[in-house]
This record gives sequence, C-alpha cells and structure tokens, in this order.
Amino acid sequence: MKNQTKVSGMVTTALFAALIIIMAFTPFLGYIPLGFTRATIIQVPVILASLMLGPGKGAILGGIFGMTSFINNTINPTVTSFVFTPFYSLGGVEGGVPSIIICFLPRILTGVVPCYVYKAIKKAAGHRKKGSFAALVSAGVTGSLTNTLLVMNMIFIFFGDQYAAANNIAAVGAYRFILSIIGINGIPEAIISGVLVAVIGRVLMNKRVRSNL
Repeated sequence: MKNQTKVSGMVTTALFAALIIIMAFTPFLGYIPLGFTRATIIQVPVILASLMLGPGKGAILGGIFGMTSFINNTINPTVTSFVFTPFYSLGGVEGGVPSIIICFLPRILTGVVPCYVYKAIKKAAGHRKKGSFAALVSAGVTGSLTNTLLVMNMIFIFFGDQYAAANNIAAVGAYRFILSIIGINGIPEAIISGVLVAVIGRVLMNKRVRSNL
C-alpha cells in the first residue's frame, strides 16, 4: 500500500510537470488575455500540486516552473530577460547569479507557501464547507502573489536601475514602475489564480477523485 501511494504520488507529480511544461511552451496557453495585459496562469498547477502533494513536491514543480522561465528568457529573450538569465545581456548590462535567484526562488516558494496557507485556514475553519472554499481561494491568491511580489521586489533590489533603463524609465521612478506592474499584472493574476484554484481544487481535492489519480 505504501509503495502504491508512492508510485501514485510520482505519477501525479509527473502529470503536473508535463502540464507546466506544455503551458509554458505553448503560445497563449499559459496566459489569459485581459485586453490591457496578459495574466500568467502557469503558477496554477504548481499551487494545486502544493495542496495535493505537499510542499516538497510543490517546491520541485515550482523549480520546473522556474526552469521553463529560465529557458524561455535564454532562447527567446526580451529587453528585460537579463533579470531571469545570466546568458543574456543588454547594452552592457548582464544577468548573473541574482538572475538565477530571481528566476527560481519565487517559483519554488510558489509551490510551498499555498500548502501552509490552505492548512492554516482549513484548521481555523474547522468542518465548515465555506472554510474549505475560502482556503482554496486564499491558497490560489497567496501562491500567485508569492511569485509576483518576490520576483518584482528582487528585480528592484538586484537590477533596479538597469530594469528602469531597459523600460525607458528614470531610475528615481523605478519602484513606482514596479508597483504599477504589480497592480496591473499581479493583482489580476492573483484573482484569476484564486478562482481557478478554488474551482479546480474542489474537484481534485475530493477524496474519491484523489484515490483514482
């Protein structure tokens, strides 16, 4: 029985990993167009995996999310790709070790934080049905914000002036610009993640469904 559970966990992890890779490398699949911006939803399977499989496997899948970002920014760079990969430079500005940290650490934590948020809210809510829904929504929102807030603030810490210059923004307005990105991209992404995790999570977290995975 223990071996069967272990194999089931490995298979489920592999399925989530495949989904993350497909979403990352299929145009528009990992994004939802909002008219004024695009909301990333690649973090959703990472968050769901964190809830279903625990923070350990969630961290591994978060690392895979980070790897897809690393690859994308290396082989298909934009003007700000230097903040995610040490193998791209712009006007003498090169990425380095901080680029790797920015690319991987927030994504790994995206697979860790939601699990503890979910458990804490479930415990506080007891057996109330609304508590389970609130826990799923909160896990989705916090997981997405973990990624967005850490990425954007670490960009400011390590590459503030360079990031502003790449976006034609004065250095003194670098953090204001970063806050605008958090507001325009990060908040819609968090809301969408909360909704998707709640809707999909209610099905996947069902005991009967989990037993058949």
